[in-house]
Amino acid sequence: MDIQSWTYIIVGCTFVLYVVLAIISRATTTDDFYVAGMEISPLANGMATAADWMSAASFISMAGLISFMGRDGSVYLMGWTGGYVLLALLLAPYLRKFGKYTVPDFVGERYYSQTARQVAVLCAIFVSFTYVAGQMRGVGVVFSRFLEVDINTGVLIGMGIVFFYAVLGGMKGITYTQVAQYCVLIFAYLVPAIFISLLLTGHVFPQIGFGSELKGEEGVYLLDRLDVISTDLGFGKYTEGTKSKIDVFFITASLMIGTAGLPHVIIRFFTVPKVKAARLSVGYALFFIALLYTTAPAIAAFTKTNLITTIHNTSYQNAPSWFKTWENTGLIAWVDKNQDGKIQYAKGKPFIGTPNFSKNPNNRDKLGESGERLITNKITTDNPNELYIDNDIMVLANPEIAKLPAWVIALVAAGALAAALSTAAGLLLVISTSISHDFLKKMVMPNITEKQELFFARVAASGAVTVAGFFGMHPPGFVAQVVAFAFGLAASSFFPAIILGIFSKRLNKEGAIAGMLSGVVFTSAYIVYFKFVEPTANTAENWWFGISPEGIGALGMLVNLAIALLVSTFTPPPPVSVQEMVESIRLPED
Repeated sequence: MDIQSWTYIIVGCTFVLYVVLAIISRATTTDDFYVAGMEISPLANGMATAADWMSAASFISMAGLISFMGRDGSVYLMGWTGGYVLLALLLAPYLRKFGKYTVPDFVGERYYSQTARQVAVLCAIFVSFTYVAGQMRGVGVVFSRFLEVDINTGVLIGMGIVFFYAVLGGMKGITYTQVAQYCVLIFAYLVPAIFISLLLTGHVFPQIGFGSELKGEEGVYLLDRLDVISTDLGFGKYTEGTKSKIDVFFITASLMIGTAGLPHVIIRFFTVPKVKAARLSVGYALFFIALLYTTAPAIAAFTKTNLITTIHNTSYQNAPSWFKTWENTGLIAWVDKNQDGKIQYAKGKPFIGTPNFSKNPNNRDKLGESGERLITNKITTDNPNELYIDNDIMVLANPEIAKLPAWVIALVAAGALAAALSTAAGLLLVISTSISHDFLKKMVMPNITEKQELFFARVAASGAVTVAGFFGMHPPGFVAQVVAFAFGLAASSFFPAIILGIFSKRLNKEGAIAGMLSGVVFTSAYIVYFKFVEPTANTAENWWFGISPEGIGALGMLVNLAIALLVSTFTPPPPVSVQEMVESIRLPED
């Protein structure tokens, strides 16, 4: 069977599994919808947490980033995994002891203020929509290639699937669906990595193959070969970074702190029955996450090596079939600058802008003199590079580049969809609960019945799916970049309010509100300026203290922290009852 047939079979089977699980575990109460009845086992919650957190950015985009960034891409590995250490030590057991439904619930109760709750609701929705845009974009990328449909059509299909099990099942349905999705995504990630590791190095474990000699070439190591290839093409050494130390530090810190402040991850620890179970959940999640994250650098190196040796200096007429198939998505493109008919890959941009043939179907059949697809963007002439490659295709195209069996290629598509849909569902639940529980129930309509609250939660989830689909069709960047922004926003808004809410009895509502607002406004303004208002100024010379937009969340967190503490110093302390509540949270009991 061909790739598309295998994709229909494997992806179809996984979708049926998700839908069946959603129906079986359908939420019937608000407890089921918000926190799965607080009856999820630590093992299941660990798997669900791993799937919830390992999004399209982890599965699709992270290895792609490392492929092109080399050692600089390690900031994503260190930041996202290190954040879970913070989460395990500083947040999970204490928030479970608090025992509420949502992060805005904690903020509203801890800071004895409806205004604080409102700010937290707005931050949760803002962060979640930023994050979910990357997930829906990932869904569209997968569908556009493997089902050969327009990216926007792929987003619509993903919206339909998420709508069904998120709206119907709530947290209960999402949890059991995410357990299945974790099994799918980790199997899909490891199988091609093991295959390619065996082909290139002879080692079954990709983590070992990553640092080993190439098969049949004694004394020649994979990373040494990649360094030579990179420098020959005009790039720096793959194993040497170019980012400044301060930017590496701030991006890593932003991702770490952002992980510990993400509302869709934190809410998972409300679903287990006891504090001890919350601790165990984090431990399991770390293990399950490590399986993918220790494999990502190997996949990045394997893919980059295979891509360059397969494509560079190859005649377009003799290019492999996968190359021309991926051209249909607009995520890889070639322009023949020197009219020699060969694909030349080097440092620099081949053209200004991003090709997207799915939005310009009339351009698909227009060929240049060498057979290349004509591109409507302005061609650059100041560098020899003729090849455009979107970061987000590296993992998805990896098994095709390595000429693996069709069923493996289809399996990767199913895994990518599982990663994107699992995180999208968790984020959409945060949005719906923020609206139905934190806004309507706690502020606007306190007397509504449980049945009415459940109805409004589903309506809110439906609206959130629609808005998420729009952002998926019009994303503000590639998947991992969009997700990095979400982590920065979470770091600058929630983390200080949560951590100080647990460990400081003195922080009051005035300080928390001022801190959250200042942190998220500062961070979002910095990102918007350099990414949208003045993108040409987005260089190290113009960044504050050399900190890029991806790392500004850590500085925003410090702004939040400083203002929160300063304002609290000059305003009245919290009531005694709140201080006693903080004392009890800090001493979690099983």
